[in-house]
Parts: sequence; structure tokens; C-alpha cells
Amino acid sequence: MTTLARVDGGDGRAMSLRIRLLLAMIGPLLVLAVVLGLIGWALISDVVRRTNDRVLGGALGAIAETVEVERGEVTLDLPPAAFGMLENAERDNVYYRISVGGQLLTGYAGLPAPDPAALSADTARFRYATFRGQPIRIAETRRDLPRVAAPVVVQVAETLESRTALRNQLMGALLLGECVLIGIVLLMIRPALGRSLRPLTNLREVIEKRDTRVAPDFSPLAAGPLPAELQPLSRAFDRLLARLERATGATRQFTADASHQMRTPLSVLKVQIALARRGSPDALHEIEDATDRLERLLTQLLALARADEAGALPPVEQVDLKEVSQSVISRRIRQAIESGVELRLDGDEAGPVPVEGHRALLFEMLSNLVDNAIRYNQAGGCVTIGLHREPQATVMTVADTGQGIPAELRDVAMSRFTRLQGERGPPGSGLGLAIVRSIAARLGAVVELADAGPGLLVIVRFATTEPAPDDK
Repeated sequence: MTTLARVDGGDGRAMSLRIRLLLAMIGPLLVLAVVLGLIGWALISDVVRRTNDRVLGGALGAIAETVEVERGEVTLDLPPAAFGMLENAERDNVYYRISVGGQLLTGYAGLPAPDPAALSADTARFRYATFRGQPIRIAETRRDLPRVAAPVVVQVAETLESRTALRNQLMGALLLGECVLIGIVLLMIRPALGRSLRPLTNLREVIEKRDTRVAPDFSPLAAGPLPAELQPLSRAFDRLLARLERATGATRQFTADASHQMRTPLSVLKVQIALARRGSPDALHEIEDATDRLERLLTQLLALARADEAGALPPVEQVDLKEVSQSVISRRIRQAIESGVELRLDGDEAGPVPVEGHRALLFEMLSNLVDNAIRYNQAGGCVTIGLHREPQATVMTVADTGQGIPAELRDVAMSRFTRLQGERGPPGSGLGLAIVRSIAARLGAVVELADAGPGLLVIVRFATTEPAPDDK
């Protein structure tokens, strides 16, 4: 049997979808068969009881009609036909008893006698009892005769072998019919399941054929018409393929861009090494500069890879943006001094400025913003890190006094390997703002570029559900 679907189990084994469906259908079918059997048993028992009681009541009536009063005495004539009505193949024992005012007139004295007051005149009553160690069914009635003060009670009883045999025969026929019906259903379910699961098999085969191709195929599945239950699965798989295609395309583009960016400093290194061998005095300086550019590029590529990593982040924690800002300033202060740029922290908050996030990612994001702000600033300029709260957000800003970015180019500036000033601008890889945007996306923050007048203002908003201090 082909396994069409698997469900992880604790022991590593799984049950096929076909078997699960069979059990899901056979289980209710068996329960229904049991319920129908119980209902059938109750109906058959009632029919057998009513049928045999009718015969037993007829025999009782035939005997009761012969009870008369002659010369002040009660007489009767037991008709043979009355007992002939009760004859059957199982040869049930038949008993009778006629009493007047509790005194036995004729019949079996040990037959359980009723209370005459509990009987209705000329109306048969039926009940079960035990006589001579056997269960019996008794039909009894009361007759009120003229000139006889005491009531006459007539009883006829028989054993239950015939009733039991008839009930068992009918129940056997019912159970046989149910077994035949279940067998037919089982024979029909198997091929019906095969036809019903064929679209799933086709879908699996279409997916498996993708494994035999050398180049990955991310085109939508072509499994033909699918049932409504499989269409969401097919659409979800197509969406996954589309995401994989975009991710693969982005990886290819990233690899191409990275190799292109790394080719320039490597070429410079090769040329300057050749010049150094010839004794050029400036070669070592150029080699050091190219090495620094290559190191920065590799560092930013690793940072971007970490920011783009699809794995789950550890649980978020409370991070103090003020402490992170102070750490970034400590790291970038030498770069700022060498560039002749003032680096400062400004904010409305006297105490900590907490946000939900991850300190390493926040540090990397702010460090790239400050690095960009220093590089694209001017001598004697200023880079200001601002922290303040809004009603529904905590805001971090980085403002510089450089040339800024025109509004129409701000979206482009956040793309990877984009350098608006080209080789005329400061050395760089064009990854700083791309890293910031990727980290912000992972942290659920929003990044905006605005005009600082002069210079560029980068605004990062972290959503928060806590009310601002002014609102408390």
C-alpha cells in the first residue's frame, strides 16, 4: 500500500492516509452496525413477544369461555383446540390453572397465582414468572359469574423455548445481513479511496519530478484540476516556490554584487603589491588602504548576512537605547575625531529608554547609522543621536550636517551596494543603510529618511504598547 501522507509519531512511525481514512469510515460504520443491532434486538423481541402473546391469549380466551355455572357450581370443559394452538416445534410445556376464590378448581396447583383484585374482568394480562425451575409466560384473566360470589381466575402458561428460538433466528438473520452489508462496503471503499486519493498522488508525483532536474524549478505546480481540499495546499506550495525563487534570486544578486565589490580592492592589492616589489614608496600605504576597504566590506557583508538570517531570533529582551547609544559613541569616537566631526547624544529622557529587541542587532544598526553620518559629513560637522518617546512608539534619530540625500533618491539609497556619489564620495561599500533596513525589519521597527536641514535625518520608530511618561 502506498503511503500518501505521514504524521509524526513518538516512535518515528506513521500511519498512511489511506488507513486513516479507512479507520475513519469503518469506525462509525461498526458503531452504526452495533446501534442497529441493539435496535433490531429490541424490535425483534417485541414482535416475538406480541406474536406469541396473541396465541397464548387466544388459548386463554378459549378456555375461559367454557367456564359456566350449573346448579350453583362452577363447571368447565377444556377444549383440546385451546392447547393445540400452543403446540410448536420446540415442544414447549403448557400449564393451566383455574381457581374460584383462591380455591383450585383444576390444573397445576403450583402455578403462581395472581391477586384477583389486580385483574380486570374478561381482560387478559401477561407476565413472566418461574415454574418448576423454568422461565414461563403466563396469560391470566378474571371472570365474574352470576350466582357465584367469588371471582374465577383462569391462567394459561407456557415455557419460552419457542420464543427464544424464533428471536435467535431473526437476530441471526439481522446480524448476517449486517455482516454482508459491511463486507460489501469494505470491498467498495478500497477502490473508492484509490480514486479519491488519486489527485493527491498526482500532486506528489509532480513534486517528486522536480527532484530529477539539475536546475531548480520554481515554476507553479501543474498537477491538473485539484479538489477543493487540495487547492489551498497547492497554492501554499506555489507561494513557497515563489519565495524560494525570490530568495535564490536575491542570493545570486547578492553574490554577484559582493564579488564585484570585492574585485576592486583585490585588484588594487595586486597592483600595489607589484609596485611594492619595484620599490614604490606609496605602495604600502595603498595596500593598507585597500586592506581596510576589504576588511570593512567583509565586515558589512557578514553584518548583512546576520541581519537577513531567516532563523528564529532568541526571545526579545528589554534593551536600553541610551546604553546602546553610549556604547556606539565609545566605538565611533576615534573615527569622529579623525574626521573632525562632533559626536553627541541628545534626548528628552533622563533615565533609561527601553525597547523590546536584541542588543546585538540594535548596536549593529546604530553603529552603521553613525558610521554613515560621520563618513558623509563635513569637517567641523556634527552627528547627533536623539532619543525620545511618542504616544505609541520609542523614536531613535541620527542627524548629520552633511549634504543629505534628495527626497527622490532616498528609497534608492537604502538598496544594497548603492553609492549615490560613486567614486567621488567617501570610500564605502553601499551596505550601511541596507543593513539598517534589514535589521529594522527583523526587529519590527520602521526606518524613514528625512531632511535634517542641512544634512540627513534617519528616524527609527520602535512600536510600544506602554504609555509614554507624559500620558501617565
